[in-house]
Amino acid sequence: MSRHPTIKWAQRSDQIFLTVDLPDANDVKLKLEPQGRFVFSATKDGIPYEVDIELYDKINAEESKVNNGARNIVYVIKKTESKWWNRLLKQEGKPPVFLKVDWDKWIDEDDEKEKTDMDFNDMDFSNLNLGGDELDMDEPDDEQEGIEEEEEEEENKGDEIKKSKDEPVAAGSEEV
Repeated sequence: MSRHPTIKWAQRSDQIFLTVDLPDANDVKLKLEPQGRFVFSATKDGIPYEVDIELYDKINAEESKVNNGARNIVYVIKKTESKWWNRLLKQEGKPPVFLKVDWDKWIDEDDEKEKTDMDFNDMDFSNLNLGGDELDMDEPDDEQEGIEEEEEEEENKGDEIKKSKDEPVAAGSEEV
């Protein structure tokens, strides 16, 4: 008998994100059908895992993409019609327990409409000269030095209070 891996999902108007949380998966197989059928199977430590679900609407299998990483497998499934789905699955009712919302990728329909043209998903920031090499991490800045001085003063005050409590009380003076 096979098990079901945890699958997280999110959507945009034109695509669905499915993330299969199955670290170190072997023999990963995927079948996407234009009618919206998603079939996944893999093994981990000799244990078979599989999922067979009917998506809410039709998809474009040819334009869909997969990224098989060490920690999970991410599918970006292209919808045939650019519209928001009411749910992920065609069947109504409570979704299976292995299916969860991917809050890291989730975006509301209203938020997508407000989105500006600035999309950094495909941008490689490593080629930009952002001045990071000019900073010297070994030298603390003035603010850090001020904090360290304050901490040192607090420690010294604590030592002075401790010394005064340890000293004997002189005759004729009142102890508080």
